[in-house]
Amino acid sequence: MNVLVLNVGSSTVKFRLFRIERTGPPSHLETAVISGQIDNIHSTDAVLSFSTDSSLPLRTRRLDTSSVEESIRAILTLLKSKATFDGPVPTIDVIGHRIVHGGPKLFTATTITDAVLAQLHQVSNLAPLHNPPALTAISVASEYLPDLPHVAVFDTGFHHHLPAIAAQYALPSEMCARLSLRRYGFHGISYSYASERISAALTKTYNQDPTTARVILCHLGNGASVCAVKGGQSIDTSMGFTPLEGLIMGSRSGDLDPGLLLHLMDRDSMTATQVLNLITHQSGLLGISQRSSDVRELERYASEGDENAALALRCFAYRVKKYIGAYAASLGGVDALAFTGGIGEHSAGIRALICSGLQFLQLHVDGERSFMNYTETADPFEIGAVPGKVWIVSANEELQIAREVVTLLS
Repeated sequence: MNVLVLNVGSSTVKFRLFRIERTGPPSHLETAVISGQIDNIHSTDAVLSFSTDSSLPLRTRRLDTSSVEESIRAILTLLKSKATFDGPVPTIDVIGHRIVHGGPKLFTATTITDAVLAQLHQVSNLAPLHNPPALTAISVASEYLPDLPHVAVFDTGFHHHLPAIAAQYALPSEMCARLSLRRYGFHGISYSYASERISAALTKTYNQDPTTARVILCHLGNGASVCAVKGGQSIDTSMGFTPLEGLIMGSRSGDLDPGLLLHLMDRDSMTATQVLNLITHQSGLLGISQRSSDVRELERYASEGDENAALALRCFAYRVKKYIGAYAASLGGVDALAFTGGIGEHSAGIRALICSGLQFLQLHVDGERSFMNYTETADPFEIGAVPGKVWIVSANEELQIAREVVTLLS
């Protein structure tokens, strides 16, 4: 089965075509036929990069695009071009789509129908950076390849069975039930993949019982969160009803006193729309630094003496550290801490700031290993000063989506 995965972000579209062959239950042979992404999709400076062989340099081309719609069309055109592949153009059997928020009813991999689309439109306001562009991608891909099945895979699925003490908001229970107000959690596709990889590594290398493993996962990118996992199950996570709760992020504020927002609406006469724009697009690392939402740029500014950039990085790391401490208490101890996502995998400086002072949990890093040039690999990479305690896990949301699509259709 050839599965095309479209992973639409707020400014990037990642895509990967997998050939998945059953080799005997429950094993599959998984091959990436082509991988790539388009960056800066909302500008006329968009860049499409792709590779049909991971051992070769990426091929890149500039696109005259300023929308998700045009980006998806560019990807689908690329996949049908004979010039793209060395051999025959591969067929596409099914398309898997990453959906950040499915609301209260959609959380497992689901074939997309008109009824499913209607439900997704109803909850789009809960993930305004991600759901609308994902719906656009579904529309364009369905128009381009109308005879193929399309499957939605949800970021909230991994957290659907959060215990009530972690999922419940302290609002009137009748209101919560009527309006489906609960902590949903996000980055579940990434956590599902990382949890499986870490569990396998702990079992293989340290004979850890996977049913009792206590793991804290940190998905750190432009969107960032932390998850407490026990025996492979999410028991708490930093994001809540929407992806705004929790950590400081690229341009999102994370945790705020709700009274502060009411104060802004009262004293600055801000509307709800203006407040949402403030805490979604103008806050976080960008807001503190007044420079950038990109950690790579902020690290450069900080090295040049920019105090606001340095403060933004310290605030980000401190918030992650607070959640690690809280989740260590929730889990009753920590067997492993794992970093994934663009920042988690590639910023040794951020990892060092986060783990500084966590020696009492044995979660401090080995400086030499942590600052090695890390390359993506299917196997987790150890960076802890104490064996088995701190790891890097390459994010692979696209592979996890493809696996869930195959499981659904088979």
